[in-house]
Amino acid sequence: MDLLANFENIIKAYNEYVGNYAILFLLVPTGIYLTIRLKFIQIFKFKHAWQLVAGKFDKKDEQGDVSHFKALTTALSSTVGTGNIVGVALAIYYGGPGAVFWLWVCGFFGMMLKLVECTLALKYRKINEDGTVSGGPMYYMEIGLKEKLGKFAKILALVFAFAAMLCSFGTGNMAQANSMSDVLFTNYAIPTVVTGVVTALITMVIIIGGIKRIGDVTSKLVPFMAIFYFIGSIIVLIVFAKQIPGAFKMILHDAFTGSAAVGGFVGSTFMMTMIWGIRRALFSNEAGQGSAPMAHAAAKTKYPMREGLVASLEPFLDTIVICTLTALVVIVTGAWSSSIKGAAMTVNAFEAGFAEIGIVGYARHFIAIALVLFAFSTIVGWSYYGSRAAQYVFGDKAIKPYYFVYCGFIILGSVWGIDLVWHFVDMVITFMTIPNLIALFLLTPVIVKESREYFAMMKEEKKFNKM
Repeated sequence: MDLLANFENIIKAYNEYVGNYAILFLLVPTGIYLTIRLKFIQIFKFKHAWQLVAGKFDKKDEQGDVSHFKALTTALSSTVGTGNIVGVALAIYYGGPGAVFWLWVCGFFGMMLKLVECTLALKYRKINEDGTVSGGPMYYMEIGLKEKLGKFAKILALVFAFAAMLCSFGTGNMAQANSMSDVLFTNYAIPTVVTGVVTALITMVIIIGGIKRIGDVTSKLVPFMAIFYFIGSIIVLIVFAKQIPGAFKMILHDAFTGSAAVGGFVGSTFMMTMIWGIRRALFSNEAGQGSAPMAHAAAKTKYPMREGLVASLEPFLDTIVICTLTALVVIVTGAWSSSIKGAAMTVNAFEAGFAEIGIVGYARHFIAIALVLFAFSTIVGWSYYGSRAAQYVFGDKAIKPYYFVYCGFIILGSVWGIDLVWHFVDMVITFMTIPNLIALFLLTPVIVKESREYFAMMKEEKKFNKM
């Protein structure tokens, strides 16, 4: 126990004095810089991005493993997870309602970060001997930065790949398994180890089929779980409709002033509010972290910018839509000022909303179902990211052993304490994000050129079709 306590203290010290500020001074500024350089295309090409997802420009004979839609749902399966339920509640608990504003900021600039990193992933992806695709930040670091950084480009790529494997065990695995096992134990007295073993077995059956089977599962699961959670949230917000304007006012006011500590809320400064909003936004949408490019690199398209535009929708759906629903439910019901944190705060909020329409006692079932769906989809999606990183470092022979280790961590995460799991998650996220943001900054000229060429091509194609 002393060993685990010392390990947790080291992690907490790193997060508090290094990780927090490294992300704070790199993530949003990089997003702002890229947004300016690419002239706010996450806004002006928003409609075009939806047309791509709808399959308007799909061609079956193009290289790749999955469609734009399946690449999007695979990436969304990894981002729409416990961060949307537990993470948002934690952000508000520690940072107050104002933390939600910084979630939005990261969501908006995160759209650009996702666009850039996924465009680069397509541009520098590798076609394997069996016809499958491998891609991600390690490839655009090694190939794209070779001229600028020489041998250091490969080193940076290896650092990122090792970090991605670590992060797959933390962000995409243990944090999700922990939240899932906790809610099932609390609500239904299912032993945490049972949840871990069953989840590990089901995950193994799915992921052993690779990206195509993962894409098939997530393309059905993600839309269902998003609609399920959306309907439940809207019911509560309709009941508390009069409190919604006040909730927005509180979010905007507290974003810059902080709040006095009330009940469970322990963060009372502007810096705490901003840090917790940004930290939880990164965990939720993963923009700038470099995970999603590994899924989007498998998309069937010869135009990298197309998949980048599709990827830009992830932070919008994950953070600006789903996280906002959770935040509003927690704030309008008053659950944010209780002494409860994590998933229990969100359950408390939905319980208050459902009770108003006579559905008493159902909130815990609603959150349990939502949390299990969200967490499981993330576990499945992140298995692919970790396998791509393992393949890059150790070769094809490492993929199957990685899957077994990954499923073992599901069991481990199910039985570990929640605080240690989340501290570990916050630490390993920075190990991926920092080298990835450095690469995005250095490759900005490449992405600017790619953008100009793509939209010039689309303009000419439009003219030709009118003739």
